[in-house]
Amino acid sequence: MLPLYLLTFAATIQARNQLLPGSCNFESNTCGYTSDPDFMSWTLQKDGHFVAVDAVMADSQDDEMGVDVSPQREITGVLLSPALEQGEWSCLRLVYQITGTGSLEVLQRTEGKSFDKPLWSSQTPSDSWVIANMDLQNNTEPYKVVIEGKPGQSPGSSVAIFEIHISPGYCLECDFEESHLCGYSNQWNANVNWYVGGGGVQLLHNNVPNDHTYNNKTGHLMYVDSVYAKTFKEVAKLVSPMTTVPMSGCLSFQYQRSEERGNLFSVFTRDPLGQYQELWRAGTENQSDWSRTLGEWIPVQVDLKAPYSVQVVFEVAFNSPRGGRVAVDDISFSPEFCSTDTEPTFDPSIANCDFESGLCRYTQDQVTGSSWRRVSVKPNIFRNGDHTTGAGSFLLAHSRLSPRSGYVSRLIGPTLPGNMKYCLRFYFSLRGFNQTDRALTVYLQQQQQQQQSSRQEKIWTQGEKSRGIWIATDVTFQTSQPAKVVFVSTCRSFWDCGSVALDDISMSLGDCELTAGSLLLSLPGHCDFEAGLCGYTQDKLSDGADWEWRRGPTPTSYTGPRGDHTSGLGYYLYMEASPMLPSQSVRLLSRPLRGSRGPQCLRFYYHMYGSGTGQLSVHLGKDGEDVLLWQRSGEQSIAWLRATVEYQCDSQHQIVFEATRGSSVRSDIAIDDIVLEGRPCPEMEIRATVGTSNEIE
Repeated sequence: MLPLYLLTFAATIQARNQLLPGSCNFESNTCGYTSDPDFMSWTLQKDGHFVAVDAVMADSQDDEMGVDVSPQREITGVLLSPALEQGEWSCLRLVYQITGTGSLEVLQRTEGKSFDKPLWSSQTPSDSWVIANMDLQNNTEPYKVVIEGKPGQSPGSSVAIFEIHISPGYCLECDFEESHLCGYSNQWNANVNWYVGGGGVQLLHNNVPNDHTYNNKTGHLMYVDSVYAKTFKEVAKLVSPMTTVPMSGCLSFQYQRSEERGNLFSVFTRDPLGQYQELWRAGTENQSDWSRTLGEWIPVQVDLKAPYSVQVVFEVAFNSPRGGRVAVDDISFSPEFCSTDTEPTFDPSIANCDFESGLCRYTQDQVTGSSWRRVSVKPNIFRNGDHTTGAGSFLLAHSRLSPRSGYVSRLIGPTLPGNMKYCLRFYFSLRGFNQTDRALTVYLQQQQQQQQSSRQEKIWTQGEKSRGIWIATDVTFQTSQPAKVVFVSTCRSFWDCGSVALDDISMSLGDCELTAGSLLLSLPGHCDFEAGLCGYTQDKLSDGADWEWRRGPTPTSYTGPRGDHTSGLGYYLYMEASPMLPSQSVRLLSRPLRGSRGPQCLRFYYHMYGSGTGQLSVHLGKDGEDVLLWQRSGEQSIAWLRATVEYQCDSQHQIVFEATRGSSVRSDIAIDDIVLEGRPCPEMEIRATVGTSNEIE
């Protein structure tokens, strides 16, 4: 099956569809693609026109090199493209297969940057080849495509690549002239399906119109016919590849409908959760229009706003076998909106606030009698600080009792446009001795059209009882009218009054399941320890102890954090001091990092609470030597504190976190939320952090 496919694939590439450098069909050579010598080699198969890395091959390579292979060792093959210079937007299509178990990831490596940018990944095995599509955004600097294959441990597992196809334009665009159909697929239905029409061959249905691209019978198009429709509302779906980068602009296509009116033609977006949103619906043309539109291609332009990954779905519903036929051709995309009147994609970050320099765009409702107070707590061993840095500002409700027995604190956010789905994320912390179920509630305040009044809808209420830790909360909500988010804290009496703190509010577009850190935390150099060590490793050359992975409080009282920094209820790494001797240490190593021409920024959170706390230091490991970048000694705070370190290194290196036990068992030291970025640290952040940039004590 594969050779036949590849012959077809190669034969159908039209001269007008220019293939860009970096494309390869691996027929006789690898087109300049090379295996990274630090990893397993990808092997060019002589008979099958593909490159692969598999467990059996890895074993034989290890035998030749005399390497002792442990059954749990992960096998990785890294394939590097030649250097590519493509300033314009282009689309990379990958024909691949994962057999058994394994994973495949595609990244973009820009010269002079420490980190590769993830483009796409999959862990889904298949019985035959699969096409993946990914957009390569405008790039002014030369780059390489990095393909990382990891066959699993199970027998017969392998990862193979048959074709790499880079072409100008967007992955959503298609004229259906090539056999891969640009990654568009028919969602199979027992009775009605989308078919490829044209090519001079009539396989299924007669009277298929000329295509739009060439206006003849040899060009190709997609069409669906009602002739096999059996039941009411038979639906055929033509589905685009999933977008891999945020996109907004004008989606254009051509369509035809035959004279029967028994069909409904719509275009939707569908997100990874399977949620649909209608973009466009074909009008029910009146009778006088049929003579003009019959047999003619009708152009359509529709605005597309996709701040997160979506598929475009062309859907036709028939209500009988006489529902007619619909054809589609020449789908294209422009980064400019179809109309100059179109509102730009709303930037939800206007609702973000860390309260470091005021209330941002939030306002207080003074009518209710009690206000949220903006406070800050200096690092200490009794009271928790803010979530942003551990030493900054946050909001606190009911910190002072008013003369009246009951009152409400209301914090009102900026106006958000209607007809959109949002993800609200914030951190709250219950304070004081009294707790109520109504310590914090979030409402959506919608302005009623043609009325001065507004109505409130409860979208979240506090249920978590843990005190003294910052707890992350994600709330997905949708509003049909312009609306404001309102944070409400209720105090009924002295004995029933929940003092609550609020910090780090952020807003993004789309469902929280799609947006809440999903991409950010998959980036190399980012680690919140929620799913393990993210490629960080324990240094076995130290005293034999390891950093430990934990959630919740540490076992020893009066030392260590009560929860992690990421969500309050997640995982962090810490040094358990109890089994260690004073001055023993644990070391954590980052994966090897490429050098960078410019400054790099390391950010992380650390927790050093306990009367016997020792020392935490960060080193740059290079050529077998450690250079000290940052250090703290002794008890610092009961709060998680942020450290910001800017450094420069133009050759391969590692970041080393070293914690040293102090004089007593109350010496637990923890770290969380490491972020490594190949750019300078923000000046404001360096000034605000506890401990200045690159400070060596």
